[in-house]
Amino acid sequence: MDIDPLVLARIQFATNISFHILFPAISIGLGWLLLFFRVRFTQTGDKAWEYAYYFWVKIFALTFAMGVVSGITMSFQFGTNWPGFMEKAGNVAGPLLGYEVLSAFFLEASFLGIMLFGKDRVSNRMHLISTFLVAFGTTLSAFWILSLNSWMQTPTGYYLEDGVVMVESWWEVIFNPSFPYRFFHMVIASVLTSAFLVAGVSAWRALKNVDGPATWKIMRTGVMVAAVLAPLQIFIGDLHGLNTLEHQPAKVAAMEAIWETEEGAPFTVVALPDEESRSNKFALEIPYAASLVLTHELKGEVKGLNEFVGEHPPVAIVFWSFRVMLAIGGLMVLVAWWAAWALRSGRQASKPVLAALSAMTFSGWIAVLAGWYVTEIGRQPWIVDGVLKVQDVVADHSAATVSGTLFGYILLYLFLLASYIGALRNLSAKPAASLILNPAGTASANTDDNTTKGGES
Repeated sequence: MDIDPLVLARIQFATNISFHILFPAISIGLGWLLLFFRVRFTQTGDKAWEYAYYFWVKIFALTFAMGVVSGITMSFQFGTNWPGFMEKAGNVAGPLLGYEVLSAFFLEASFLGIMLFGKDRVSNRMHLISTFLVAFGTTLSAFWILSLNSWMQTPTGYYLEDGVVMVESWWEVIFNPSFPYRFFHMVIASVLTSAFLVAGVSAWRALKNVDGPATWKIMRTGVMVAAVLAPLQIFIGDLHGLNTLEHQPAKVAAMEAIWETEEGAPFTVVALPDEESRSNKFALEIPYAASLVLTHELKGEVKGLNEFVGEHPPVAIVFWSFRVMLAIGGLMVLVAWWAAWALRSGRQASKPVLAALSAMTFSGWIAVLAGWYVTEIGRQPWIVDGVLKVQDVVADHSAATVSGTLFGYILLYLFLLASYIGALRNLSAKPAASLILNPAGTASANTDDNTTKGGES
């Protein structure tokens, strides 16, 4: 069976970006958590916070390295598979990608060395400054990348000259209509991903009896951050949805599998969208709920997919990705609040709570991937919404060429992902150092009392 090279090229880019986004989704939020650990150590002198810092800075460095390597590979895709994109929109994409490297990547790479190797070599103040600059750098990197991505979703500040995008206003390009919502939605998603990661790993360590005081401090930090940000993310997501309804109604119609424009549109909980019959099979619906959520009016009008025949995204994958994101988001709220209640007033959580947190360790990854699929697949068939179509910028490669490299990428990424998770598990399985932490923050050896171990985490 012959497969369209365009489909293969899209799958290859989706494979690259799916693998890459896993690591910024951790490093952006983890950078700020590391700063918090360092600040708490500075404020209290409690060695447990320092142990937590040095344990998680190793994981941060590994995550950062994986993100850099996969990001470079992804950048190659613009030249190998999508040369038309850079030819037509390079005047926007090139500078924004360049700003990300010059202003963010160098900042992160330079001061990460101090975080890793500066112990007993630089002052605590320098550690604090370095950690802040690295955390700021990760967020600045997200700023530029999301500015470009948002411009591709809601392009403004440009004009066309012989089919080539020219910049008319950099301010409008960078701060395009969807950028604020997309930026804050992604940054909060990253912090949530990191919060569940540190809480989940800490819970796993507690279940395996390799925990120490730092483990519980980290767990509480992750849980409290998640308990606050998970509901906030729902609120930001609602604002983002209103913005998407205004600027990308076809994407919203696919998210909700709404075929006909209607007032008082129902929310479809589950269904099997059928593009051939342009209907939903086995649909379970809540009357008026889609209009209420999307327009904040019970009988608000929602445009259907039949308004965009030939120019709307594939429905089923967008529809189900959106529901996976919603389900994981709701589960995050429930688990975070349950764990926060269990850990209140210095209590230690029960085994069911620890097991729930451990099971949610990589839940952020699932939610981020699902949300990213909604965003990127939901933009199809456009690569720059309303300006450039995907089919007009793909390279003229044979199916055999693209499928060969696609297979290679998949094997490599599966190996790297397994290695990353294996390294994380290996670090997490190490027993906490046997230390007694006194109120002054100093430590004394005690190899017999396993209940007072300080530990790296």
